[in-house]
Amino acid sequence: MLDVQRGGKIAFEELMRHYYPRILNFIYRFVGNQSTAEDLAQEVFMRVYNNARTYRPKSRFRTWIYTIAKNVALNDLRRSRRLAYSLDDPADGDDQKIHRETEALTVMSPDEKIIQKEKAVQIRAAISKLPENQRVALILRRYEEFSYVEIAATLNVSGKAVKSLLSRAMQNLRNRLAGQVDRD
Repeated sequence: MLDVQRGGKIAFEELMRHYYPRILNFIYRFVGNQSTAEDLAQEVFMRVYNNARTYRPKSRFRTWIYTIAKNVALNDLRRSRRLAYSLDDPADGDDQKIHRETEALTVMSPDEKIIQKEKAVQIRAAISKLPENQRVALILRRYEEFSYVEIAATLNVSGKAVKSLLSRAMQNLRNRLAGQVDRD
């Protein structure tokens, strides 16, 4: 990012190559639409490029860009009042798929696949109903593998607040999913 600040277009292209798929997946988990996610990811990188001169490396770049992505995604959700749809399903694109999770190497029977899909739908629906801050913290921790410190920086809260958000998110999920999904 420091090279980008100095006007390095090649550095910006490398930054995009590295972070674009991750940012796209992160945003897709909120908006549930690939086309919208692509537009919003482009907006994130436009903001990164336009604000390069004001970037100060107080924290990791990853935290900074995910904060921008979070704000862009949440602003879009507020504007359009859409619900988040999918956290794990691959998104079909024009000629590619955006994979969310690595598929299991074990072969499941058709019955097991149906049950697994039903559970995933219930879990995604429950996650989409969490309050925004809990949903962001959960997605960053579970799917983006952020540390508590990185989540705190992204959400601009304390480490204790992150622990509390994640704890409340898990409790809310347990309550919503009670009797619906096994505790695997």
